[in-house]
Amino acid sequence: MGYGLDVLLRVDGVVFNYGSTNVLQDVCLDALPGEILGILGPNGSGKTTMLRCINKILTPKQGTIAIDGVDIEKMDRIELSRKIGYVPQNSVQDICAPTVYEVVLMGRRPHIAWEVSDKDRDIAWKAMEEMGVKHLSSKRFDHLSSGQTQRVLMARAIAQEVKVLLLDEPTSNLDVRYQIDVMKTIQSLVRGKNIGACSVMHDLDLAMRFCDKAVLLSEGRVLAAGRTEDVLNPDNIKKVYGVDSVIDNIYGRERILIM
Repeated sequence: MGYGLDVLLRVDGVVFNYGSTNVLQDVCLDALPGEILGILGPNGSGKTTMLRCINKILTPKQGTIAIDGVDIEKMDRIELSRKIGYVPQNSVQDICAPTVYEVVLMGRRPHIAWEVSDKDRDIAWKAMEEMGVKHLSSKRFDHLSSGQTQRVLMARAIAQEVKVLLLDEPTSNLDVRYQIDVMKTIQSLVRGKNIGACSVMHDLDLAMRFCDKAVLLSEGRVLAAGRTEDVLNPDNIKKVYGVDSVIDNIYGRERILIM
């Protein structure tokens, strides 16, 4: 994977342990402007741990993580939150704001000096509109369905106006229609705003369709990295997931069919 001057996020040689258990071992990846990087692998392969290291929720034992060429260890929390927007997998208990609008407006906190401005409010409303949750603005956040919760948290990340989006299974708990809608929205944002996105994904076919590049983790190590169509081949899928698959071209795009 290239490490040119335009790299937004660079992870180099990251190692992370939980006690004596090795979770990540010498992981390297990068995210470039205008593209989605899929982080793939079976349960327990270290995908979510990798996102938490990038967001400084966890601290690696060794290795470096840089945003725009600056080591995140040199950034305080406010500076980092201006660079990275994080959408965790399960977040109903993480935020208990009274309304959807207030949750989305939280995305503006790194940019607010003294008080919320009209610009901040406009950005929050636009983000809710983009994610199709504007009609829920006055509803209590903890009264939402799982799918609604995920879309509201996506809107919060959009309102944050960051360089890199970290998405932990952004389509979890969504029906098929909203899975496609959310991934199309992410793709449009990434390309339209020329930002990067790292997305943990379980659906291989969805990753094939929307991710420009992919990193395939197996037991905390990078088994393959590069263009998604090169990484998600039958040999790699068999090695990591233990299932047979074929890549077929149906209706003008490559699809992964599990046998």
